[in-house]
Amino acid sequence: MIRFIAIIILFFAVLALSPLLIDEKGYILIAMGETIIELTILSALIMLSLFTITAFILYNVLRGSLNISFKAFNILAFASRRRGIANFNKGLAAYMLEDYQGAEQLFAKSAEPAKRQQSAYLLAAAASAKQKLDTNTNHYLALLEQETAKLAVSDLASVIVKIKLLMNQDSTDAYKKARLLIDENHKKIGHDARLLALEVDLCLIEKRFESAVDYLNIVRKEKTITDETVQAWEAKTYYGAFNHIISKQDQRSLLNYWQSLGRKVRKREAALFAYCQVLAEQNINEPLIKLITPMLKNKPNDRFLKHLRSLSIKQSEPLIALVQKHLHSNSQNPQWLSCLGHLALMSGQWSMAEKAFGSLIKLEGQQYDKQDLQAFAKALTEEGQHQAANEVWVKVQAYS
Repeated sequence: MIRFIAIIILFFAVLALSPLLIDEKGYILIAMGETIIELTILSALIMLSLFTITAFILYNVLRGSLNISFKAFNILAFASRRRGIANFNKGLAAYMLEDYQGAEQLFAKSAEPAKRQQSAYLLAAAASAKQKLDTNTNHYLALLEQETAKLAVSDLASVIVKIKLLMNQDSTDAYKKARLLIDENHKKIGHDARLLALEVDLCLIEKRFESAVDYLNIVRKEKTITDETVQAWEAKTYYGAFNHIISKQDQRSLLNYWQSLGRKVRKREAALFAYCQVLAEQNINEPLIKLITPMLKNKPNDRFLKHLRSLSIKQSEPLIALVQKHLHSNSQNPQWLSCLGHLALMSGQWSMAEKAFGSLIKLEGQQYDKQDLQAFAKALTEEGQHQAANEVWVKVQAYS
C-alpha cells in the first residue's frame, strides 16, 4: 500500500512539474546501433511513471494469482491429511466419551493420513484393550513396533504404555512380551518410577517374589510412589517370598531368610504381618509366639491387634496371658477384649471367647465390628448356645 501511494505521489509530481518543463524541454538521446531514440525529459518522465504503475499492477495481479494457485494446490494436496487429523480428533473425543469401539476405528483410519502413526496406533491399542479385544490390541502394537523400529531412539512413554497394555491381557504370551520390553529397557528402571512400578507388578505376576523384594529397596527411595502402594506391594511380595521358601525348602531356610532381611525391613508392618501369617499357616508356633510376645508387651497399635486376630494361632496361651494382664489395668478396653476373644477362639477356649465378646458388645457405643460378631457367633455355637448364636448371626447380616 505504501508503494502504491508513493507511485501516485510521483505521478502527480510529474504532472505538477510538466508545465515547467514545457518551456525548457530538454532532450534525451538514446542510440543503439543504427537506432536512435529521441525524447524530451517530460515524455521520459511520463513514460517512466506509466511503466512503474503498470509494473506495480501486474505484480499484484500475478501475486494474487499465484496465491490462489498455491491455496488450490494445498487444498487438493493436503485434503487427505486434514481428514486424517479430523478423524484423529474425533477419535480422541470418542475415547474421552468411552465410545471405545468408535475411537478404535477412528484412530486406525487416521494413522496414515494424519501422519501420526505412533500416537494413533497406541491409542487404537488402548481403545481395543478397553474392549478386551486382545487380538486387535496385539495387531496395533505390532504396527506400532514397525513405526518405532524406524526411530533411532525409542520413546520411553510409548514403551511404558505398551507394557501396560500387554500386562492387562492376562495371558502368558503377553507377559513374555512385556518381560522382553522391560528387559530391553532395564537400565532405565532406576531412573523412571513408572518402569520400576511395572517391573514390580510383573515380578509379582511371574511369582518372582525374591526379585521383587530386591526392587522394593529401590522403590522406597522413590518419592513419586505413595506409601500405600509400597505397603500393598510389600504385603504381596513378602508373603509370596516367605511362602515360596517354606514350600520349596524348609523351616530353617525361612527363618534364615527372615534374619537376612535388614532390621528396618523387619520392622515394617507389611513384612512383619506377612511373616506372621506364613508362620501361623504353617503351624510354626514357637518362632511366631516369640515374635509377637514383645510387641504385645509394648502396647501395639490398633492395626497390629486387628491383624493379630486374623492369624490362626493354635497354641496362643502365652499371648492370652499377656492380653489378660493388659485387661487387669483396663477391663473395658475394646481392643484388648476383641484380641482376647479371638485368641481364645483360636485355641478352642470357647467360654473365655464368649465372655470376652459378650463384654465387648455390652460396652457403650459400637466398639465391635463384623469380624467380632462372627467370632462371637462361632463361640456361642461351639458352646451349644444355638439360639443366642442365631441372634448374633442376624446382627452379622444386618451389620453395615
